[in-house]
Amino acid sequence: MQRYLVYLLRRPDYDPAVVAEHLAWLAQQRAQGRVELSGGFGDKSGGAYLLRAGSLAEAGQWVASDPAQRSGGWDVRVHEWQAE
Repeated sequence: MQRYLVYLLRRPDYDPAVVAEHLAWLAQQRAQGRVELSGGFGDKSGGAYLLRAGSLAEAGQWVASDPAQRSGGWDVRVHEWQAE
């Protein structure tokens, strides 16, 4: 399994109600061992999480199921993480 950094920035028109759904989704992914680490930015502009997946395509599929991504209220980027 490879690690992928998922970076989310809130758009001005994001729906605050989606945050609770997103956090519940992260908790579920963490319980399944798919998300290693997650957290919000101190300025409340968004957050990031470290996702485990077999490929960038698979990571993209998991991220597509994230309520934050589905809502369209966040700009989401996925990068392969090469930790040393």
